[in-house]
Amino acid sequence: MPSGRSWAAWVAGHRSKYLVLLAWLVVLVGTASLAGKLSGAEKNDASAWLPGRAESTQVLDGLSKFQSPDVVDAVVVYEHRPVLSPSQRAGISRAAAALSREPRVDGQVAGPFWSRDGQAAQVTVPVRLPGNDWSIAGNVVSHLESIARVDGVSVHVTGPAGSAAASSEAFKGIDNTLLYSAAAVVIAILLVTYRSPVLWVLPVLSAGVALATAEALIYLLARYAGLVVNAMSAGILTVLVFGAATDYALLLVARYREELRRHDDRHAAMQVALHRAGPAILASASTVAVGLLCLLAAETNSTRGLGPVAAVGISAGFLAMVTLLPALLVTAGRWVFWPFRPVPGPGGPTAHGVWARAGERMSRYPRRVWVGTALVLAAMAVGAVNLNANGLTDKQSYVGTPDAVIGEAVLARHFPAGAGQPVLVIADAAKLTQVRAALASTPGVASVAPPMVKGAGALLQGTLSWPPDSPGAFRAVDAVRSSVHAVAGAHARVGGLTATNLDVRRAAQHDRNIVIPVVLVVVLVILALLLRALLAPVLLVATVVLSFGAAMGVSALVFRWVFGFAGADPALPLFVFIFLVALGIDYNIFLMTRVQEESRVLGTRRGSLVGLATTGGVITSAGLVLAGTFAVLGTLPLTTFTEIGFAVAFGVLLDTMVVRSVLVTALNLDVGARIWWPSRLGALSGPAAPMAEVAPGTARLYPARRKLAAGSGPGGGEDRRRQ
Repeated sequence: MPSGRSWAAWVAGHRSKYLVLLAWLVVLVGTASLAGKLSGAEKNDASAWLPGRAESTQVLDGLSKFQSPDVVDAVVVYEHRPVLSPSQRAGISRAAAALSREPRVDGQVAGPFWSRDGQAAQVTVPVRLPGNDWSIAGNVVSHLESIARVDGVSVHVTGPAGSAAASSEAFKGIDNTLLYSAAAVVIAILLVTYRSPVLWVLPVLSAGVALATAEALIYLLARYAGLVVNAMSAGILTVLVFGAATDYALLLVARYREELRRHDDRHAAMQVALHRAGPAILASASTVAVGLLCLLAAETNSTRGLGPVAAVGISAGFLAMVTLLPALLVTAGRWVFWPFRPVPGPGGPTAHGVWARAGERMSRYPRRVWVGTALVLAAMAVGAVNLNANGLTDKQSYVGTPDAVIGEAVLARHFPAGAGQPVLVIADAAKLTQVRAALASTPGVASVAPPMVKGAGALLQGTLSWPPDSPGAFRAVDAVRSSVHAVAGAHARVGGLTATNLDVRRAAQHDRNIVIPVVLVVVLVILALLLRALLAPVLLVATVVLSFGAAMGVSALVFRWVFGFAGADPALPLFVFIFLVALGIDYNIFLMTRVQEESRVLGTRRGSLVGLATTGGVITSAGLVLAGTFAVLGTLPLTTFTEIGFAVAFGVLLDTMVVRSVLVTALNLDVGARIWWPSRLGALSGPAAPMAEVAPGTARLYPARRKLAAGSGPGGGEDRRRQ
């Protein structure tokens, strides 16, 4: 990449800007059709969400020997109280026969099986879903339910096919829902921030181009490089690109507006804005992208796949905002800011601004401020002990009650609790007798179905006495594994829905233990390289971690006492950590790079106040944008998405309003020049000055800069160009 100045001159040049626009037009034309294919490249079968090396995943792969991988069981359950009448029983038998003749049924329909209390019946229907594509499961299950209806009897479809249908309904239209919701949030916030009916169009247009480019690149990676993309990562991609790209746009536009008051030529103003804001945007994007790539160390396929998907999105957003957006802005001219067109002359944030006044108050007792703030955040973090991130049952996974969840409850009332979601055991056929005996004798196993033998392999299905995903069911799975693994030479492996969820929970714990320390080290290294210091990066990382803890503590209380959620997905803490640390450090980068720039001229304490005053508004707006875009995840009827959306949105607001503006600024003021240790910047730092003397935007308030602009002192030529 060219140096900062040459890059800025090329992007914002009088003629070269048209080449930039032409290049992006070519990119958009070439990628538009590919972006539309991303949904078709998604892998939403079970293996796309599971730990790749887990025992339950091995069982899922091994099932293809016994049945087509395209076949899943739909459990049709009937209920009537006080008891099923003879005519109703006959109707259920006729419905089972009709189901067996359906074209999508692949295999033998089992049942009806009658409950002991005479109030319920169940029929198991093996259904073919080509490619195990659960996106069509909703239509298939609805068709089965229409055939299975019996007058006077309630009917529900549950089991694996019913769960797939519920997921299909929950994710229906996810791409459009999130896209339109995120765009609406961004437009609303930009209208308030810019107070212009026109300016918002350019950042939103640039973010849309970035999203289309990212989707096209991800499609190619999924198609030809084996990248796993599912509905979750594709949905988060939309939110992430719109949120992060708009953040970069806010920082650039704010600096461009500032430079327009110092330059008659808008091209020169953009070149200075890019040269000054570009390194902060690059550092921010690099931190987020590299932090997200740390997810490649995760075991869970869905978590590991999210890393490259999100990193590509961040990279596309960065490129669009430092090339396409600047070219659009200088092409449009100053009128795009109407009705508040910036003109050369004094202006910008002053000592009378909100953040300037906040900095002045904090400068009186900075140590009291940062200690008190840290204690409050630590107290908020205590609530995290209430976070039950041990997984969600099917019932708890949805905001609402899908038909599959109702059917599961009916099964639990009238049949062994694990009916419809059996534990699966695959073993060598030569040891079938011993393995079956071990399975049947395991505490918590209610019954064992007749085995299925294909070649040298055997498949056993055991019904658990416990409801799926309950603590008792998890203990039973561990007991089954211990029992069948003890059969020498059987090579037995245990899977099924409950075993899968147990493995996912344990993989999530592994991922947290591995990925979180790696991310912290990566962020620390990037900050050290950017700021050329060691103490400042350590303090900044500590503040972001404290912010994460506080966000999780408050979120845990809200989940339990406000939303009424029973728990959280095991991967929730890792996802929230990744987004809050990687994205939250953005605001510290935006602030500290400006503080460092001002400190070279004004001294660290005075530079801290100027940095807060000049970046306060734009960082607040950026936080609102990112929080708003993540909050739209709550529009999906899924507990996990709602929890991620709330936790990240709240954490971003907390980081923007409190951690960055209060805690970090107070630390800067208290530590002073030592914060740049071991760099030489501390030697150039002068004493603090009253806030009225350092309000940015006017030469008379910058005595030190006036000298440098005149050519005296180091860097005089550089500051002359800036003025």
